[in-house]
Amino acid sequence: MPESMARIAAGNEPCALRWIDAPGGHGHLGVLDQTLLPGRVAWRDCRDVPAVIEAIRSLRVRGAPAIGIAGAYGLVVAAGEAWRDGLSAASARAHVLARGEELASARPTAVNLRWAVERALAAISPLPDEAPADVIAAALLDEARRIHDEDRRLCEAIGRHGADLLPEGGILTHCNTGALATGGDGTALAAITTAWRDGRRIEVFADETRPLFQGSRLTAWELTQRGIPVTVLVDSAAGHLLASGRVAACIVGADRITAAGDVANKIGTYALAVLARAHGVPFYVAAPSSTFDLRIDSGADIPIEERTAAEVLAPLGVPAAPEGARAFNPAFDVTPAHLVTALVTERGVIRPVSREGIAQCLGRI
Repeated sequence: MPESMARIAAGNEPCALRWIDAPGGHGHLGVLDQTLLPGRVAWRDCRDVPAVIEAIRSLRVRGAPAIGIAGAYGLVVAAGEAWRDGLSAASARAHVLARGEELASARPTAVNLRWAVERALAAISPLPDEAPADVIAAALLDEARRIHDEDRRLCEAIGRHGADLLPEGGILTHCNTGALATGGDGTALAAITTAWRDGRRIEVFADETRPLFQGSRLTAWELTQRGIPVTVLVDSAAGHLLASGRVAACIVGADRITAAGDVANKIGTYALAVLARAHGVPFYVAAPSSTFDLRIDSGADIPIEERTAAEVLAPLGVPAAPEGARAFNPAFDVTPAHLVTALVTERGVIRPVSREGIAQCLGRI
């Protein structure tokens, strides 16, 4: 897509991805390339499944809900591949199923990706065996759009519930949990932006979120796009800021939440939760119900993605360590449930955080 079409004018709402229709229904996925923000706003066209997978793995599209939506649209792209290659009905279905596993495995920690892929695949199960690739594509596109639309509504509900929890004063957040990470206004960031629209007097602090700077590059960009003042700090300054008394609450997102309430989120979240508890500051986690993995009881069982050493040794391509040094680069950490003041979902607030409270909120008991 020409870069001129990718410009986002001041005051417009950011978005992470969109489906681009084409004659005959054989469109493609467009993703806002988040690796280029904030310096450049450009969209990438994903016309085949390897391009979708590359966009997910390289963090061109990121955030648990957003990569789930991307995975669902990726299946439509897979059906388009089968249609272009003239595959038979049986071969087209087999191709989509195989591509589905590749998409679901693109990143291991966020549960939304596999959830969305499996949900979209379930939508084609009722189709007759002789259904051709274009019929499969249409069914998958309908389901992907439903998932996308549902996430918009979930974000709105999470924003309302979360805003009700946020006091006036300083609000500290980590990583990016806004429109760039979801199909709507976001999760934790939606609570902040909703509170701001409601006239709440808040001051937003955003951790840089190293090594990829999702806080300074993405969260700060989203907030400035919306006209909300934001102060960026290095991750290691969070303790000093909390000790100063300028933070009234912390709110973050999640990539996976266990049945007991342990939370996997961007690396550095656990340290922030410990610091918040030490300073008596409430620590909230905002996430949709699709982020809960009730098959897992303990955070110790969540797979933690390990990313390349280059992200630490040369962040954003700038050498920051001597040649020969090694790197430890987990993308996520796990915050135990006892450090979480409340979980904010589209269905309401879970407080205190407990296995029973989660099950009840999600309608499992």
